[in-house]
Amino acid sequence: MLYSLALLIGIIAGLRAMTAPAAVAWGAYLGWLPVAGTWASFMGHWVAVGIFTILAIVELVTDQLPSTPSRKVPMQFGARIIAGAFSGAVIGATAGVTMVGLGAIGAVIGTLGGAEVRSRLAAAFGKDPPAAFIEDAVAIIGGLLIVAAVA
Repeated sequence: MLYSLALLIGIIAGLRAMTAPAAVAWGAYLGWLPVAGTWASFMGHWVAVGIFTILAIVELVTDQLPSTPSRKVPMQFGARIIAGAFSGAVIGATAGVTMVGLGAIGAVIGTLGGAEVRSRLAAAFGKDPPAAFIEDAVAIIGGLLIVAAVA
């Protein structure tokens, strides 16, 4: 089950790069993710929670702007893969398992699949912001549910 959750948190990172680490940081901070004594113990500190939460909010706001680059450009795509790999690794750290690859694979799936779904939603609504809000809701709620499932 832990492997599935690492893959799913990677998919969330593919949708919203900073939402996945923010969800993982909150899970560690609230004690849902037992990361104490692991390399990922810093994720349970309030500073990590604050940094990742601010980055997630900034990403949510900037994604609504018309000048936001495509998630498929190398810089955006790479950031999502790194965020997914990191988030999957933190989930794996709760059981002492290395799962960097599963989070990265999930991020690729989430990035490519999310871009396709978002373009279809934008076409259905006639504009992009409603599609972005749906994507935001899925990423935030999904990230929190995945972290809660690890607990």
